[in-house]
Amino acid sequence: MKSRIFYTKPSITELEVHYATDAAANGWGEKCYEYISRFEEAFKTHLGVNYAIATSSCTGALHMGMAAIGIGPGDEVIMADTNWIATASPIVHLGANPVFVDILPDSWCLDPELVEQAITPRTKAIIAVHLYGNLCEMGKLLAIGEKHGIPVIEDAAEAIGSIYHGKRAGSMGKFGTFSFHGTKTLTTGEGGMFVTNDPELYEHMLTLSNHGRARGQTKQFWPDMIGFKYKMSNIQAAIGCAQIERIDELTRRKREILSYYRDHLAILPGLSMNPEPAGTVNGAWMPTVVFHPETGITCESLQAAFTAEHIDARVFFHPLSSLPMFEDQPQNRLAWNLPGRAINLPSFHEMDFSQQDRVINVMTKILDGNLQS
Repeated sequence: MKSRIFYTKPSITELEVHYATDAAANGWGEKCYEYISRFEEAFKTHLGVNYAIATSSCTGALHMGMAAIGIGPGDEVIMADTNWIATASPIVHLGANPVFVDILPDSWCLDPELVEQAITPRTKAIIAVHLYGNLCEMGKLLAIGEKHGIPVIEDAAEAIGSIYHGKRAGSMGKFGTFSFHGTKTLTTGEGGMFVTNDPELYEHMLTLSNHGRARGQTKQFWPDMIGFKYKMSNIQAAIGCAQIERIDELTRRKREILSYYRDHLAILPGLSMNPEPAGTVNGAWMPTVVFHPETGITCESLQAAFTAEHIDARVFFHPLSSLPMFEDQPQNRLAWNLPGRAINLPSFHEMDFSQQDRVINVMTKILDGNLQS
């Protein structure tokens, strides 16, 4: 039997083990936040922002961030229909309404023209999600936000390593959030990060993130407001410290994997992959293939072919508006159409060329078979 090819797994070395062991053995008492502070400092330096707060998840960072800028009941937040539920659920938890718009055909990210058309007097934010490492058109989105006085939030959960005209994903909006889930390029197992360049927002977030206790408060156990508990643990942050030291290596390897796929699949007719427009760098978190309708290839046939070869693959995100908790928005044509003919490819850091060739061969065979039939 052929060995199994996982779609993703983290890159963990002795450095991560050493830091985590030190945090477990010594990171208590006065040192209980040592690795957390160190991770935050290293992350904001890498990203080129002024402030960073480590969190238990990207979802938690989004929840607190949106609460901090005053999003609440009856408000509307515009986002792309093609996304994971984690971007929409904090909006709902705050009593606001996610407004789903369609995506661009090349990046599968938010369509700026449709964003502007969706703005109403109740619109309180736009969330730009950099899908699979692909970048939103931040120039256009930021201009729309400025024109209408609406903050643009960056969900960069999948985009560490992505760069938009010299600025790193997550560093351009009112605030940005990141995920360090075990599937991500940089991992702490579970975890996230909130980043911003706004000093007032940062102070508010610090208070919210500590059960509502302001850091200037002298009374012990005295919250100044209702807050949240979305803290990262010191042990998780220790792993993050090692990962951020290796971030150039980790993102470079991801880009090498995407490049190999792109080079070998570009010769095949009828498919598209993650784009990299001029002036940008794609962090290449998740290499993705979208087959053109005329090929007749479906997600189901792709998964079956991969399973037969002991290869893991992930489905393209379902449109959020197709889920039972939301109203159908079939006018979001691309968001509803693409998942049926797309697939996420395996891309773990230690993947070798022979494993990538096995993945490529599956797609070559199924494409040849469909075009000849």
